[in-house]
Amino acid sequence: MVEIILKQDIHKLGDKDDIVKVKNGYALNYLIPKGYAVLATPSAKKVLAENIKQAEYRQAKIKGKALETAELLKNITIKIETLAGKDGKIFGSVTNLQVHNFLKENGFDVDKRRISVPRDIRSIGSYTVTITLHKEVKVEVPLEIIAK
Repeated sequence: MVEIILKQDIHKLGDKDDIVKVKNGYALNYLIPKGYAVLATPSAKKVLAENIKQAEYRQAKIKGKALETAELLKNITIKIETLAGKDGKIFGSVTNLQVHNFLKENGFDVDKRRISVPRDIRSIGSYTVTITLHKEVKVEVPLEIIAK
């Protein structure tokens, strides 16, 4: 048995940066030549520990920025003007792109793929949009659809 450090997730073996024990042949003939793993030498373990430490620091910094942005987003209401008929039904529907554009105009740079708009907004009214700023930070922002 030999200890290796995984460079990527391997099904039924482990996740990236895990140190696992496997049979010599599996490691030397498959995992290491394919670039899926490296031998877990003392120096490689030190490098791994430092990389994990730096990654945690970066993630903490990113999460901190996400929390700051979430606090600012809680204080706004997204207002989108659209054409609507007499009965309050809008022409087309409101999408995350329209919400993204509103946020961008107001100084928030949020990826449009991280904005979750309720399905089938087809009438004037108030709704709630969920914005995922970080895997642990989600914020719900009120959305008002107004007729032009």
